[in-house]
Amino acid sequence: MSGTGLACPLPLALPGRVVLGHGSGGRMSGELIRDLFLPAYGNAMLGRMEDQAVVGIGGCRLAMTTDSFVVKPLFFRGGDIGSLAVHGTVNDLAMGGARPLYLSAAFIIEEGLEMESLRRIAGSLGRAAARCGVEVVTGDTKVVEKGSGDGVFINTTGIGLVREGVKLSAAGARPGDAVLLSGPIGEHGIAILSEREGLEFEGEMVSDSAPLDTLVAAMLAASREIHCLRDPTRGGLSSALNELAAQSGVGIEIEEGAIPVRESVRGACELLGLDPLYVANEGKLVAIVDERAAGAVLEAMRSHPLGAEAARIGRVSGEDRGWVRMRTTFGTTRVVDMLPGDQLPRIC
Repeated sequence: MSGTGLACPLPLALPGRVVLGHGSGGRMSGELIRDLFLPAYGNAMLGRMEDQAVVGIGGCRLAMTTDSFVVKPLFFRGGDIGSLAVHGTVNDLAMGGARPLYLSAAFIIEEGLEMESLRRIAGSLGRAAARCGVEVVTGDTKVVEKGSGDGVFINTTGIGLVREGVKLSAAGARPGDAVLLSGPIGEHGIAILSEREGLEFEGEMVSDSAPLDTLVAAMLAASREIHCLRDPTRGGLSSALNELAAQSGVGIEIEEGAIPVRESVRGACELLGLDPLYVANEGKLVAIVDERAAGAVLEAMRSHPLGAEAARIGRVSGEDRGWVRMRTTFGTTRVVDMLPGDQLPRIC
């Protein structure tokens, strides 16, 4: 679309330089982590490539995660950078089966940001933390010169207590497992895009940003035979499934017709030439569950407000290891690959 300022989804690689695609959550992000960061800090725990690290301290298992938020615009329908920072960090802890307890919050503020905007963001972050039952117990503030930032960036670190008897891992998927999705995809990315570019679509576009820890608690109460959890944020559902397939050494087969997508999101994606499978979410999760427990877990998801539209979208296979394949509504099969970069940068 001319005049919208949308970037080409295939980033140009510049030898020896970082490009936006390296922060996409797609293939280029994975290569950056594997080729640069893992050799620098390499250890067994980091090498697991989970959304959080689970460490044993004093007889307890604690989960720890850190994340940075650079979303543009700072305020959007369904949330803002403050609430998003809490939800994103809480969700990474929840994907490891942890009950979130404490957060840190570091603000990098650009000179010239309106004080009222900063007050709104800080207040939103605090209210979101309180609703999640977590405390912001430490933090930091830095100010950079005008033109060196983009209003405000937020870094958060979260600590949570892993529930007894729970062992979730991106490497835990097994052939025969069911693949469950908690609800419609693509809402956050399209909401951000519509705000950023001033685009009007049929139907209201609202981010799905939400904390998923209570949904995960309900699922674990239904069954402990949940093998993997992953929230499909940057890179969307496609990246999440590809990461699980690669780390578990399995194939994943999904059904296009089973994947929930709201008509407003589908229409916006068709208009813009985007694929909902690659659009970011901030309030959805993918669960890989033992087939025998799939029905009970799906029922528990549908009984929770954040999983009311949950669906079974596929299965784990022992064939085509490391690949994700989708049976389309036309009856054909296609590979669902991980994009090199991101269709929509600066989404979270």
